[in-house]
Amino acid sequence: MKKYHPSPQGYLILTFLILIGAGAGLFMLPFITKNGGLNFVDALFMSTSAVCVTGLSVMNTSDFTLSGQMILLTLIQLGALGIMTLSSSLLLFITGDLDFGKRLMASRLAESYSLREIENVLFYIVIYTFASEFIGAVLLWIGFLIDGYTGAHAVYLAVFHSVSAFCNAGFSTFDSSLTGSGGMIKAVIMLLITAGGLGFYVVFDLVRKCREKTRLRIHTKIVLGMSAFLSFGGAAMLYLTEHGRMGLLDSLFQSVTTRTAGFNTVDLSGLHSVSIMFMIILMFIGASPGSTGGGIKTTTAFLAAISVRRAVEGETGVRVFGRTIPPSNILKAFTIIFLYSIVICTASALILIFRETHFLAVLFEVVSATGTVGLSMGISAEAGTAEKLILTACMFIGRVGPSAILIAMTGRKKESKLAYPEEKLILG
Repeated sequence: MKKYHPSPQGYLILTFLILIGAGAGLFMLPFITKNGGLNFVDALFMSTSAVCVTGLSVMNTSDFTLSGQMILLTLIQLGALGIMTLSSSLLLFITGDLDFGKRLMASRLAESYSLREIENVLFYIVIYTFASEFIGAVLLWIGFLIDGYTGAHAVYLAVFHSVSAFCNAGFSTFDSSLTGSGGMIKAVIMLLITAGGLGFYVVFDLVRKCREKTRLRIHTKIVLGMSAFLSFGGAAMLYLTEHGRMGLLDSLFQSVTTRTAGFNTVDLSGLHSVSIMFMIILMFIGASPGSTGGGIKTTTAFLAAISVRRAVEGETGVRVFGRTIPPSNILKAFTIIFLYSIVICTASALILIFRETHFLAVLFEVVSATGTVGLSMGISAEAGTAEKLILTACMFIGRVGPSAILIAMTGRKKESKLAYPEEKLILG
């Protein structure tokens, strides 16, 4: 009997499902919260939110016991790195090498890198992750000391928020998130979110440039440019829309965190509808490939925008930084955008069927779930069983990606050996 070997995307989906199932089982244990274990739907929701580093919650993190919070933090860490990446990296550290099968699987999930390079990428993933979280925890500890927290409590707050921020999870031990926090805490959290949202491959490319004096990949240039544009551009739009009611630091913080982290320093219910619309756009775009964040990704948004611009200008190809982008990349970018849009529209419609409420609030919640952001306008906390299951599905799909699910379901890519005559369609 022929054994079934899942595709890399299928393997990734399977590991996330196993981790979510294990997390849900743990969240049903009686010592998890101060009032006992969660019911199955709430446990599944919280486990999915943690593993998919989303941050949406049916209850405050402060209602969890210390054991419950530690399980939550562990699921966040494992979900951010990805079980395959973490296990492969640990195996690499122990044995000093990866077998061909594991290197091939890792390189397929990291499409821009060769089999030879992928081992270095995995090495830097682990080193970069834990080094960033350690440095972030030290700086946050100082920040919490400045804010009046002392002793072991300040250390715990620093570690929890450092891991949550770098992993772009958005979980906070405070019921009002980071509202009222000091400037240093906000600044460090923003740096951690950015560090986790750039993508491990960008970091690897930057390290390689410094050590080997190589040229930066186009991917790295696009990610750095788009990240800066979205962060500062989003901050400017929020500041102007709120007419100064939101300070510059809070405007920048909300712009950075909206793209996939889920912390907030202001009351979202008091924001202008235009601000909410801008935040939905930022959540939809999200972070960058190979990062701890979600969304359609910065490179996808850039490629779609530049393709539209080139088409308007009458050009037939897309060239960026002296390189021609393959048509397959352009098709994939628009496919990802289309699939995300279908998921968001479908989920929003289903929730509106079960709950007659403000459309913008529902759209905000669904985009937040699908983009694995975690910002909420109260829908998740008040949701019924059906709405929770819909949002749970959105978080899972948003984490593994519609394209990964589609590829895993359809199997290997098939290339037609036949060439058919061209015939143009009438568009517009």
